[in-house]
Amino acid sequence: MESELKTLAPTPSGSLPESTEPIDDNRPLLKSDPSTPQIQSQVSNPNIEEMEKKYAAFVRHDVYGTMGQGELPWAEKLVCTVLKAPNREDEQEDYAHMGGWRRAVIVQSGRFFSRVLLFSFGFYWIQKTNRSNDVEGKLNNETESKDQSEEMERPGAIVSNHVSYVDILYHMSSSFPSFVAKRSVAKLPLIGLISKCLGCIYVQRESKSSDFKGVSGVVNERIREAHQNKFAPKMMLFPEGTTTNGDYILPFKTGAFLAQAPVLPVILRYPYQRFSPAWDSISGARHVLLLLCQFVNYMEVKQLPVYYPSQQEKDDPKLYAENVRRLMAHEGNLILSDIGLAEKRVYHAALNGLFCQR
Repeated sequence: MESELKTLAPTPSGSLPESTEPIDDNRPLLKSDPSTPQIQSQVSNPNIEEMEKKYAAFVRHDVYGTMGQGELPWAEKLVCTVLKAPNREDEQEDYAHMGGWRRAVIVQSGRFFSRVLLFSFGFYWIQKTNRSNDVEGKLNNETESKDQSEEMERPGAIVSNHVSYVDILYHMSSSFPSFVAKRSVAKLPLIGLISKCLGCIYVQRESKSSDFKGVSGVVNERIREAHQNKFAPKMMLFPEGTTTNGDYILPFKTGAFLAQAPVLPVILRYPYQRFSPAWDSISGARHVLLLLCQFVNYMEVKQLPVYYPSQQEKDDPKLYAENVRRLMAHEGNLILSDIGLAEKRVYHAALNGLFCQR
């Protein structure tokens, strides 16, 4: 297009300087060469009616008018307002800090559709129990007497044992928290939009810039923010770092406990008769197929009271993580294990080798 416009007039010896004005989002997709005087004179004082007659082949005649800037019906204005991208932070849409009714719509819609997905997987009923606050001294409070305002303090993160990808759907249907995800997830169709609405923290391991905070730093900031601001979404973390068969609980990583904020422990169990919903040593496609073939699936959720760390636990994140882990093991009747992701990879490699020999 630009080459065609250049042929309308010869290029003068003295060209005009390039424009330094900021880019306008309402600009047309194609633009002429401002260095051509004939074109410059034609667009300096444009008359819409004359231009539409002269360039009739390019004129839009739909209800949205020229450049799609026509008046919108009220229903479409509402949709555009809901779907309008929020402010950007660290080169991504900052859905986590979206406030007002837009955030409420996203959260309620996300929780509803997550529950619909669980229903489609056969989880028609979910048994949930809340552990009362009168746990026999297992909250490790600094003092036995705390005032009511401190007892009702908001946790900064939810920590849960990790059994299956179904865990994520449950937590989305329950509280619609933020997760940690790979940056590539943000570019996936539909899943990327869902992750943005969740306010996920994206991992970008290849970034080596001096201002890169690192995943741990961003997670700590978000945990502290959720702890202090009731409108901020809570962080959802699986401190085991991988999935198990649901009977064991692996050593916890300290990422969720570095912020020194209270956490909310949640224990998930999947009772079964034939197929276990645990995603331990089975491929994703086979797991989904067999899960759908089991028409009724069961999930038990046990939510413990908010765990307030002692000063000693605040000073030692490893101690904090281990005490929460042992509490969850005791309350959920889980077996403490000292193996982790590295051993799981060795086990999977050995299984693959055995099946390849058959």
